[in-house]
Amino acid sequence: MTVLIECDGGVLVATLNRPEKKNALTGAMYRALREALLTASADAGIGAVLVTGAGGAFCAGNDIGDFLAENRAQSEGARAGPGGEFIRALARFDKPLVAAVEGAAVGVGTTFCLHCDLVYAAPSARFAMPFVNLGLVPEAGSSLLVPRRFGQGVASELLLLGETIDAARGREIGLVNEVVAPDGLKAHALAKARTLAAKPRAALLATRKLMRGDAEALYGHMEEELAAFALALKSPEARAAFEAFAARAKG
Repeated sequence: MTVLIECDGGVLVATLNRPEKKNALTGAMYRALREALLTASADAGIGAVLVTGAGGAFCAGNDIGDFLAENRAQSEGARAGPGGEFIRALARFDKPLVAAVEGAAVGVGTTFCLHCDLVYAAPSARFAMPFVNLGLVPEAGSSLLVPRRFGQGVASELLLLGETIDAARGREIGLVNEVVAPDGLKAHALAKARTLAAKPRAALLATRKLMRGDAEALYGHMEEELAAFALALKSPEARAAFEAFAARAKG
């Protein structure tokens, strides 16, 4: 299984389990993650969700070959694909999300963290959103969330320059709540998720909603991003970037 699901102390734990590819997401993995969110939302016994990765990596972004195949199969491309469906579910998910990040967190590996209430990272964590470098635009609401959370200057570093930041820099800007030694990372994140799950549910969810503001506004922004992303996928720059990636993979 490329996404392992278990329940622990009122927490649904989803582990990305494709370590040989640094947990790069396939369409099947997006579908499994979306289903996990829907399950957690519907189950009154689940109070929080923890997402982590196996094999010393969190998520290296999309599996490029699988991503292109999925989008060729969809008449509306990225807008109707499993990645688009997952981020739509993410925008409307109302329970606390926690991430335990080790190693690579690239593309969606970072944009997912923007939706998390708590992010714990090992010193090895590396966050990057290199969309522009691939001839693409940001996704998962990141073009709204990054400037809002970190300011325009940091947003330009992360989204325009596509710079990679380490766990310490993530802590400095407020992306990471705490840097934790790798041997205790998952246990620490799980303990925090259990603490959230044990709190008075109605008060917790209401407070989270008040903190985050209008989920539908974020959802609408995501739709704008997905439309722009679908157009960018057809650009010469994106085709050249994907061809170069495919050539490296074959080599």
